[in-house]
Amino acid sequence: MAPKAPQRPPEETLLLWKREQARLRARVVQRDTEAWQREPGFSGLRRVGGVDVSCVKGDSVRACASLVVLSYPELQVLYEESRLVSLTAPYVSGFLAFREAPFLVDAVQRLQEKAPDLMPQVLLVDGNGVLHHQGFGVACHLGVLTDLPCVGVAKKLLQVDGLENDARHKEQIQLLRAGGQTFPLIGGSGSILGMALRSHDHSTKPLYVSVGHRVSLETAVRLTHLCCRFRVPEPVRQADIRSREHVRRTLGLPVPGQLRAQEVPRPSSSSTEPEGEGDPLRTTAEVPGQT
Repeated sequence: MAPKAPQRPPEETLLLWKREQARLRARVVQRDTEAWQREPGFSGLRRVGGVDVSCVKGDSVRACASLVVLSYPELQVLYEESRLVSLTAPYVSGFLAFREAPFLVDAVQRLQEKAPDLMPQVLLVDGNGVLHHQGFGVACHLGVLTDLPCVGVAKKLLQVDGLENDARHKEQIQLLRAGGQTFPLIGGSGSILGMALRSHDHSTKPLYVSVGHRVSLETAVRLTHLCCRFRVPEPVRQADIRSREHVRRTLGLPVPGQLRAQEVPRPSSSSTEPEGEGDPLRTTAEVPGQT
C-alpha cells in the first residue's frame, strides 16, 4: 500500500509552528561572525555546502534529501550524501522548514559524525532566509538548528511585506546588465529583506538572496555570486543534480536527454544553464512562494 500523503495540518499545529518560528527567530544573527567573511577574497574559506530536497512528480510522500560539500574556490565536490525520505508534513506556504529541515539537519549531523574535517563553513540553502512572512525562512531555520552560517538563495520572489513581482520590479530586473549586479528588496516596512542578484552574465532571471544565519547580507550576496558558474550557485546546483540522480537510480526513472549527473560537463564562462525540460522530478524551489 502506498504511503498516505501528508494532509494540511490543523490550525492548532500551524499556530504551534508560528510560535516555534518566533522562538527560533530570536536566535538569528544577521552579521558576519567568521574571520573569512571579512576578507575581500574570502581567505580562509575552504568548504561550502549546499542542500536540496527533490520530490517525484505526482508523489507527495517520497523525496530525496541531499547534502554536498564543495571546495572553495575550486567548487569541486568533496562530499555528497543523498537519501530517500518520507515526508511527514505537506507543503504549506511559510512553513517549508517543517517539511524539509529535519532531514537536512540529520544530514549535517551525519556528516559531523562521519567526516568532521569536511564540515562546511557555510551552507547555501535553496529557499529564503529573513525574506519571509515571519522573517524566518528555511535558511534561518537550518542555520539556527545547525549553528552554521547559512544563506538563503531563492529562484522566485516571495511576495511579502509589499514586495511584488510587478512592472516596477521587472524594470529593475532589466537594469541588471551583468553578473554581480544587484538591487535591494525593500519591503513596505522600509526594511531591506534581501537582494536581487544577477548571478551570471548570461542569466536573465535574478536570484533572491537573503540572510539565513551568522552572515551579513553583503557577504551572502558576494559569496553567492562567486559560487555561480550558472544561474544557480554550484553547491545548490550540485545538491539538486545529485538528489535527482539518486531518485532516478533508486526508482528506475528515465534520465532527461540521457544526461546523467556524472556526465555534466564543467561549464565555461559563456555557458548557459540547461533548463531540464521533461525532468520527471521537481524540487520545492519550483513551488510558487517557496519559503
